[in-house]
Amino acid sequence: MEIDTLLGGWEHVTAGYLIEGPAPVLVETGSQSSLRPLLAALESLGVGPADLAGVAVTHIHLDHAGAVGDVAKAFPGATVYVHEKGARHLADPTRLVDSAARVYGPLLDSLYGRLEPTAPERLHVLHDGEEVVIGPGRVLVAVDSPGHAKHHVALHDSGSGILFAGDAAGVRLPDAGVLRPATPPPDFDLDLALGSLARFGERRPQGIALAHYGLLSDPEALLAEAEEALRRWAEVALAAWRAGDDIADAFEKAFASDLSAVDPANREKLETLNGVHSNAAGFRRWLETSDAGRSAGDGPSGAEGPGGFSVSPRQAPPGRS
Repeated sequence: MEIDTLLGGWEHVTAGYLIEGPAPVLVETGSQSSLRPLLAALESLGVGPADLAGVAVTHIHLDHAGAVGDVAKAFPGATVYVHEKGARHLADPTRLVDSAARVYGPLLDSLYGRLEPTAPERLHVLHDGEEVVIGPGRVLVAVDSPGHAKHHVALHDSGSGILFAGDAAGVRLPDAGVLRPATPPPDFDLDLALGSLARFGERRPQGIALAHYGLLSDPEALLAEAEEALRRWAEVALAAWRAGDDIADAFEKAFASDLSAVDPANREKLETLNGVHSNAAGFRRWLETSDAGRSAGDGPSGAEGPGGFSVSPRQAPPGRS
């Protein structure tokens, strides 16, 4: 069951998903600013304080997990599921919130909110392949999926076949249409991101649910598009890096036309959530801290690129031979 968590009051920007069954689990809480609409939606679905068995977050960025501490208080019997590299930040969010405050400034409180701590005994670290039981014959399977963030875990529902992909397959807002990769600092890693898409394809999901935004019913096409988008943005970033140009400016020039037909208000939503400057900062940090940047000038265009990714031709999309 899809729940619009109404980030900043905007519709169709951030989604949570209620997996219904004897032991229901909420996937993604949204930000702390989304708490009221989230709780109201759960109440309208008949989920009372004693009914929710679990809360799972794909990663600990505030638009996905900012309301976790508050939701844990509202549903005292729910186990909170999180990647092992994110668990300590939910127990003590001080560093996470301080970092977010430096990045977002006043926007942190006006759009996202903060993050209340979750009692450590409420946390359950999810390991790759681990199963969260929803009911007889139905589980959510954890799929370790770094690239967007090192603390990212997707969840594959054995009942519906839907894979809850968080941000690992990118961002596509219904009001904007275009699929953009999500490559923020400090953890973005192109090779890991491509590997995660391949892992998703190997699982043959029946659908993919994006946190931003909604359920998409052609997973093979989506994963192919997500890979294509990552490689396109990587090509532009690498060319700018080699030339000593600003990566954000290069992205603006390369991808401005993708949004030329989008209403300005809807374009603002996408740029606020997934702007070129954030994506550029992620690519820049990846290039600065990996073999990708250090070997950027070593090969001719079209050769195997830095970090082992092939800039061209394109590799076959995940799930295809």
